[in-house]
Amino acid sequence: MIDSTIFQDKTAVYYTLGCKLNFSETSTIGQVLREAGIRTARKGEKADICVVNTCSVTEVADKKCRQAIHRLVKQHPGAFVVVTGCYAQLKPDQVAKIEGVDVVLGAEQKKDVLQYLGDLHKHEKGDAIASTFNDIRSFAPSCSKGDRTRYFLKVQDGCDYFCSYCTIPFARGKSRNGTIDSMVEQAEQAALEGGKEIVITGVNIGDFGKSTEENFFDLVKALDKVEGIERYRISSIEPNLLTDEIINYVSRSRSFMPHFHIPLQSGSDDVLKLMRRRYDTSLFAEKVRKIKEVMPDAFIGVDVIVGTRGETDEYFEQAYEFLKGLDVSQLHVFSYSERPGTQALKIDYVVSPEVKHQRSQRLLALSDEKTRDFYTKRIGETKTVLLEKPKAGAPMHGFTENYIRVEVESVPKLDNHLVKVRLGEFNEDGTALKGIVIE
Repeated sequence: MIDSTIFQDKTAVYYTLGCKLNFSETSTIGQVLREAGIRTARKGEKADICVVNTCSVTEVADKKCRQAIHRLVKQHPGAFVVVTGCYAQLKPDQVAKIEGVDVVLGAEQKKDVLQYLGDLHKHEKGDAIASTFNDIRSFAPSCSKGDRTRYFLKVQDGCDYFCSYCTIPFARGKSRNGTIDSMVEQAEQAALEGGKEIVITGVNIGDFGKSTEENFFDLVKALDKVEGIERYRISSIEPNLLTDEIINYVSRSRSFMPHFHIPLQSGSDDVLKLMRRRYDTSLFAEKVRKIKEVMPDAFIGVDVIVGTRGETDEYFEQAYEFLKGLDVSQLHVFSYSERPGTQALKIDYVVSPEVKHQRSQRLLALSDEKTRDFYTKRIGETKTVLLEKPKAGAPMHGFTENYIRVEVESVPKLDNHLVKVRLGEFNEDGTALKGIVIE
């Protein structure tokens, strides 16, 4: 039994690294702690508890996690420090040795953070508590908005794909999910709280239903019926799981936006084979063609990794030309990072850091060109924008149905309101289109 009196008048800070799923889970951890009487520390206030939710997608991510932990320990001397997330799951003993860390929680323990706080007395050395990835079985629900207007609904966790370069199955366990009914309940609660938009998140969301004998398409249809939620966005879905029936449904649905994020990883079929991906470039191109056929205005974001083992100059050029010819709106470019325990380490051909950087810069330039072209073609159109609370003295921002970032003159009362906006030219830094609210 937890003695909640220990937590009265205590304060906490939260630091998240990595994906939208991590941010959603951190928000849920914060909610649990607040319900126990732990207040979120104000800016500049020294906290009693520090919670760090980590990422481990690359070696750079690991380094950023260590830096964040060191910084928080220094900023909040004497605070009880909890570290969780993917880096904590993959390297719990390493994280536990970082000075100031008290408890390291793996993926299975993350949801029960409250019970590991004890009496908040500092430990002489960090305790590492993490199950093996085969024993990560529970699904921890999460639907939260954090500091933003949009809510993030976690529908699935874990992955069974074991791509050659990836550690996510080891960090998050096997694919599992909650029920459709439970997802609908969380969406309804978000609507009661005033939420207008929900981003559907997970590790491999197209795999939804594996642990409940349901499927992602049925989830989409059920969520579409929730009154009060005006918009859904599908955060990232594998191309082989993005079926034509899902695409067709989104094109005519009440609330699912014409916005897709699809991981490609490489535009070379030979590299895709080395990566152990479950599709080829022809399937990917067909999915893009299908989306544009039924939703010509759709925004399509694509994940790409450069410099993987085995990516020769010839393979990269193939990938570049394939991407150049795709009718997509943005590329999310990542440089390959060696991850211990992955099958990719058995591939002989290694790309130098310098070449990785050059390839990354070329793809980022291509992405900028595609995004600017997508925005430019919409200048003069009228779109609906969900506006977000601005920083003091700054203009308001929000996104159109098809994910164009829009900047308008600040009217605080329009926070979390859907408004009609006429799209104008680019703003000063080129990150958004200027808009005029017309209703």
